[in-house]
Amino acid sequence: MGRDTIADIITSIRNADMDRKVTVRIASTNITENIVKILLREGFIENVRKHQESNKYFLVLTLRHRRNRKGAYRTILNLKRISRPGLRIYSNYQRIPRILGGMGIVILSTSRGIMTDREARLERIGGEILCYIWVLPGMKEQKWIHEGLITESLPNGMFRVRLDNENMILGYVSGKIRRSFIRILPGIESKLK
Repeated sequence: MGRDTIADIITSIRNADMDRKVTVRIASTNITENIVKILLREGFIENVRKHQESNKYFLVLTLRHRRNRKGAYRTILNLKRISRPGLRIYSNYQRIPRILGGMGIVILSTSRGIMTDREARLERIGGEILCYIWVLPGMKEQKWIHEGLITESLPNGMFRVRLDNENMILGYVSGKIRRSFIRILPGIESKLK
């Protein structure tokens, strides 16, 4: 049985990111080079260089780790293999899934080469869905608290809020408030997380 090189590089990158390693070394093949080019172009990795060791070529990837004033900014790089040798998953261009509403990418193998979901939709071609890739910020960076005035109540527990700095945002009810069927009315001052 052959090796799944795409699953190998996905696992290597995921493990290196979880261990907070700066670089990771993967075997160089045509497929891995094309996937790494997409990762570099989309900004998921910082740098790539090709390295030769005793007649074998390797790609050395530099992972992206941002810093802020309080220390290292942790991003969680999520990579998920979809189509695998035992179960191939294909999609036409209209049914290619959107990851986090377009925040992540889908890498496809098409008749015109390996490309992202956006490129496949523009060229109107489908193909084999190789993997999903998306980034989530660290948990400390994810929570924001805003205060504002509810200006409009919308269906499905959603509402429009005017913040203190005059920006308008869309909020939604969740947790105990949603389970208790508490109605959100315009004119109420609220705190949003």
